[in-house]
Amino acid sequence: MTRLRRNGEAAAIGLVMALGAACQASAPVPGSASAPPTSTIGSTTSPASTNGTPVPSAASAGPARLALEPFASGLASPVGIVSTGDGSGRLLVVEQGGAIRVLAADGTLRAEPFVDLGDRVLSGGERGLLGLAVHPGFPADGRIYVDYTRRPDGATVVSELTATAQRADPASERVLLVIPQPYANHNGGQLAFGPDGDLYIGMGDGGSGGDPHGNAQNTGVLLGKILRIDVDAAPSGGRPYAIPATNPFSPGGIDPGGGAPEVWAYGLRNPWRFSFDATTGDLYIGDVGQGAWEEIDRQPAGSRGGENYGWNVMEGRLCYAGSCDPGRFVAPVTEYGHDLGCAVIGGAVYRGSAQPALDGIYVFGDDCSGIVFTIPAGAARAEPRQVLDSGARISSFGTGEDGELYLADLASGAIDRVVVAR
Repeated sequence: MTRLRRNGEAAAIGLVMALGAACQASAPVPGSASAPPTSTIGSTTSPASTNGTPVPSAASAGPARLALEPFASGLASPVGIVSTGDGSGRLLVVEQGGAIRVLAADGTLRAEPFVDLGDRVLSGGERGLLGLAVHPGFPADGRIYVDYTRRPDGATVVSELTATAQRADPASERVLLVIPQPYANHNGGQLAFGPDGDLYIGMGDGGSGGDPHGNAQNTGVLLGKILRIDVDAAPSGGRPYAIPATNPFSPGGIDPGGGAPEVWAYGLRNPWRFSFDATTGDLYIGDVGQGAWEEIDRQPAGSRGGENYGWNVMEGRLCYAGSCDPGRFVAPVTEYGHDLGCAVIGGAVYRGSAQPALDGIYVFGDDCSGIVFTIPAGAARAEPRQVLDSGARISSFGTGEDGELYLADLASGAIDRVVVAR
């Protein structure tokens, strides 16, 4: 089945290929796809026995079909959607080139950016302004956080900016982290405040293909990880932030001294979008695969951290190269093969009120095929249900303060609302 394409798709190919299986690899990658995947919407095949064990039915995974309602347009390569959380109903949209734009509650795009960091952002391919988190106390607190690849070297920068309800001040930037990137791809970039009030940061494995430096399994480095830092406590240890005392490799954690104190979870290839269930606090991570499998990982609320999600020993539920012991790693809650796409986009658990049939359903998608999938939230293992052929270059999902779910189309510059099909 040929997937519909929207105007402007060519401009988005760079990010798509950087996220996808071939991922600018500098050397042959075992099992890498040799051609773009073909969408198989309507196919009865699924990754139902990736490790020889049948996958539970997805009959409880919400409505059979979803649809998109146009909400906003006119954006340039949107890669993130974040609620201001200030009671206004506004959304902040991250543009890859370095600007953050404001959408009113009715979808009207404000002409003036909330902030423009284009003068310091190295953008193109998978690089750019990649993440935004608004402090839970905004706007009274007056802080936002950004993640971008900097000019000229492409290192990841995580910074704090002061902001009012209407705009952030680019001159107020306070750099928290600078993480060198050995290659141009797998930069991660997601930022989010957890239910604990700490800031979570998604870092890819540093790029190329197959994680040639072994970063994801090396707990002493920050690449291939989810990091957790405290931006409210007094800075400590010579850092411009505090380390939560219960981080797994901190003195109060499960393995003191076993890795970098910022590390919360590891064994990730390129966590392109993660989110917390607003009701349960569970963490869902979309981790882009290498040559065969795309996966969603789930960390239950109350975790003490330190989960190892397997990369580059595992890809999905299979050994990536050679033999391995899958029991050493936390298996994904769901995965799909490259017959259905090549770059998973982590989504969110729906907790709004306008679409009651979606309540408690985790919605996610694939950038290459445009397919949108669902699984029931909280499942230990579930088969992904294909619920929409969106025709979009999906780059991100996001939720409003009312819990409604939105999808960003990298190619067309549109933001659509996700609804149950009539």
